[in-house]
Amino acid sequence: MKKLINRPQDVVREELEGIAAAHPDLVRVHFDPNYIVRVDAPVQGKVGLVSGGGSGHEPMHGGFVGIGMLDAACPGEVFTSPTPDQMHEATRAVNGGAGVVHIVKNYTGDVMNFEMAAELARSEGIDVESVLIDDDVAVQDSLYTAGRRGVGATVLAEKIGGAAAEEGRSLKEVADVCRKVDDNARSMGMALTSCTVPAAGKPTFELGPDEIEIGIGIHGEPGRERRKIAPAKEIVEMLATPIVEDLPFKSGDAVLAFVNSMGGTPLIELYIVFNELKKFLDGRGIRIARNLIGPYITSLEMQGCSITLLRLDDDLIRLWDAPVKTAALRWGL
Repeated sequence: MKKLINRPQDVVREELEGIAAAHPDLVRVHFDPNYIVRVDAPVQGKVGLVSGGGSGHEPMHGGFVGIGMLDAACPGEVFTSPTPDQMHEATRAVNGGAGVVHIVKNYTGDVMNFEMAAELARSEGIDVESVLIDDDVAVQDSLYTAGRRGVGATVLAEKIGGAAAEEGRSLKEVADVCRKVDDNARSMGMALTSCTVPAAGKPTFELGPDEIEIGIGIHGEPGRERRKIAPAKEIVEMLATPIVEDLPFKSGDAVLAFVNSMGGTPLIELYIVFNELKKFLDGRGIRIARNLIGPYITSLEMQGCSITLLRLDDDLIRLWDAPVKTAALRWGL
């Protein structure tokens, strides 16, 4: 194992110390329990947004804390759900009196622990709405989930929901726009290589030198099929076809196309994937109105990518375009 770390057991704490040192203008980092909050939290009269999950997917979620996006993020250990006390304390820290939305990826530990945190917060008089993200079309159930996994749509819900909260929408309205994102988004990913969890010290799974995994999960869960490496055009078709058929997307739709690196895939390859995706969608009369390209929901150093398509309307476009200032996403400010 070759990693730029000190001791495996210190990885998450030292990462959080680095975030605190790098972005004091954007966030405050709390330890024991671990959570990250925007520097001006709580914002009185504004709905708070809290998300979280295992570390190893950076910049999700801590990189998305700030103006126009999340109010707090709860980082678990690598590929491990945060604990209810992290989520509860983060919820309390961002409660400005208008309630708090929990954005929860559909993984069993995340769902269970966020439910416990929401119950604790409600017992203290904090209104909480929970939104489940389950956009992955690859498999119905996996090692970590009952139902579909939550992947790329999480980033889009955090941005769009954050903009809705920033403009003063109510708790229900913010939760509903996050659910609208989930309802209209579909994703699928693939892996060229595995990744290595620091505490494990060896790859999560094995792929032959000429093999790829289609439909991989962000923790290295197996996907739909293992097959031989193919040109980017064919790989995009393998990912995009089930995505557009699932919703289904149709001719005339405007979409946000999100091409995401799993951590180890460089931008030169992501732009090749995006180019093939645009040609694929053009052939079906689907127009890319907005895009996001880069490493935003990763799986440590895994080589591979995921594609997320979100069907847009005027409101979603306006909220996507709204100003945001976080460590990983910023425009308009």
